[in-house]
Amino acid sequence: MPNAAPEPLLGRFREDIGALIGAGHSEKPVFAVAVSGGPDSMALLWLAIHAFSGQVAAATVDHGLRPEARAEAEMVADWCAQAGVPHTILSPAEPIVGSIQAAARAVRYDLLHRWREAQGGDWLLTAHHADDQLETLLMRLNRSSGVGGLAGIRARNGAVLRPLLGWRRAELAEIVAVQRLPHVHDPSNRDERYDRVAMRNRLADVDWIDPLAAARSAAACADAEDAIGWVIDRMMAEHVHKCEGETLRLDRHDFPREIQRRLLTRMIASLDPDAASPRGEALDQALVQLFRGKKATIGRWLLSGGEVWTVCPAPPRSR
Repeated sequence: MPNAAPEPLLGRFREDIGALIGAGHSEKPVFAVAVSGGPDSMALLWLAIHAFSGQVAAATVDHGLRPEARAEAEMVADWCAQAGVPHTILSPAEPIVGSIQAAARAVRYDLLHRWREAQGGDWLLTAHHADDQLETLLMRLNRSSGVGGLAGIRARNGAVLRPLLGWRRAELAEIVAVQRLPHVHDPSNRDERYDRVAMRNRLADVDWIDPLAAARSAAACADAEDAIGWVIDRMMAEHVHKCEGETLRLDRHDFPREIQRRLLTRMIASLDPDAASPRGEALDQALVQLFRGKKATIGRWLLSGGEVWTVCPAPPRSR
């Protein structure tokens, strides 16, 4: 490492980790760091190993999608060897097919979680930052997302921690430059066929949007989403009753519209956990019919209105 680690940066990073972990956890947690070899993840790794010496392991996923990926993973492995950090290269057992970005993400997290557990890691760290969060919020606004969608990238999701959501991309790039960290740039990050890349390029010259303010708004939405979930848990226990067969009954519905939406969504999910979550427009149209005392169908479920609302399997369609 060419330069000493500046304590203000490390103190800030420790505080961010501490805020996510909270009290009641191990005094010396083990951090498993996902490192692609890009500048953001290399900066995250550098911060982690200096802030939590001896408590860090790293892994790089080679999805098998680009011939250069193996060399990039080996670059990270070589740097980790010099830094005395355990490192593993992970590869999927089968080729990735289908929607490449979504499939690659699912495979990546599955590999990383299995590796973390095998390492005895308490937390998996990823390098999402404030600029990523801004891009996510704007893309979701453009898709008519509600509170849950506008919560954006969660700072903590199960064992996954994203401690850099209060850091700018430029700050991480400065760490990489000052510390002379090796890094690579994924060519897909320049491909405007991907929505995120197109959004990033259009934000490049916009100086009146504050990504840190957007990140704080996303965190507020995440808190609101958790609060709504807490309310729905209790309402499900108090007002939703199992009837004969696959039928649920909601004994009252004089609630705000968002609560009604959430209750119906949760009722369908409890009957069919594998069903796709109903979209807002479909739910709103169903609510109109339920308030009229009529019926509506969502997927394979029949919703009936009146004094009480019920959800049950829809009758088979006649041919």
